[in-house]
Amino acid sequence: MPASDGPAAPPTNAPTYVRRGKVKEVWEVSPTELEFRFTDDISVFDKHIPSEIPHKGESLARTAAHWFELCSRIGVRHHFLGLSGPTAMRVRRVRVEPEIRRLGPNPRNYLVPLEFIVRYYLAGSMWDRVQSGAVRATDLGFPSGRPLTYGLALPEPHFEVTTKLEPVDRLLDWPEARQLSGLGTAEMDAAREMILKVDAAMEREIGPRGLLHVDGKKELGVDAEGALMLVDTFGTADEDRFWDRDALARGRTVDFSKEFVRQHYRSTGYYDALQKARAQGTAEPPIPPLPPLIIDEVSRLYTTVFQRLTGAPFAPMARPPA
Repeated sequence: MPASDGPAAPPTNAPTYVRRGKVKEVWEVSPTELEFRFTDDISVFDKHIPSEIPHKGESLARTAAHWFELCSRIGVRHHFLGLSGPTAMRVRRVRVEPEIRRLGPNPRNYLVPLEFIVRYYLAGSMWDRVQSGAVRATDLGFPSGRPLTYGLALPEPHFEVTTKLEPVDRLLDWPEARQLSGLGTAEMDAAREMILKVDAAMEREIGPRGLLHVDGKKELGVDAEGALMLVDTFGTADEDRFWDRDALARGRTVDFSKEFVRQHYRSTGYYDALQKARAQGTAEPPIPPLPPLIIDEVSRLYTTVFQRLTGAPFAPMARPPA
């Protein structure tokens, strides 16, 4: 056999690496199509944890696919094309541009550089803000002076918008969100209605399986026709928070989300040290790895969330040969 000149070139249709986020990789399939590859990595508080969680990537990919298929059934636009493996999915490509005005008038086919967060119960970082006095009862739609407790159902969905393409997400008011996103008032209202429609459909599906949708985030894009569509992923244990309905009725919150991981770092004092560094503008402390027993528990959490959300048993899919 003749001597090799080096490794064989990949086939012309093989995806090429584009970038990596906190927990997933983005690969280019074509000028109009991307592939998301979900890793077993995990992050909290915008920090990448130096630990891997078995089966996490597959549970996220398959859960996200489940919800995109729901969107198709209820007539909500999205960028999902299909699963391309146990931990990978193909999506329509959009332009990523932090300065939307650079795209010219009436931009099309771009990522809206915002994260839309909707809260239905008092939990998570919102509870932290309530305890610190930064958020009052009236800010959440309650009468003035109403006592607030963790797990309280909010009188109406509470919307928040944060940045998407900055190193650390920050809250925005609606005028700044419109300016950053290139969306007008009518389009922002349409985004809100789209998100509420999807959340209502999710609640109808998970309710019979004994779950409550506590809060979650969604990302949007504008497609080639100028219409809003859901992009990235949503409805997984990474983006959303779910509680056990029966446990809440008994006065106890049982989380089906990565809140379990956040609480671990709160209990160790890491979260307080991180927040202090951010407030003072000093170097942020590196986040330590998770202990082995916590890793096992978190892995079971992700596969359990998949089963409770989709109603399907979790059995790892066969992986294609490398």
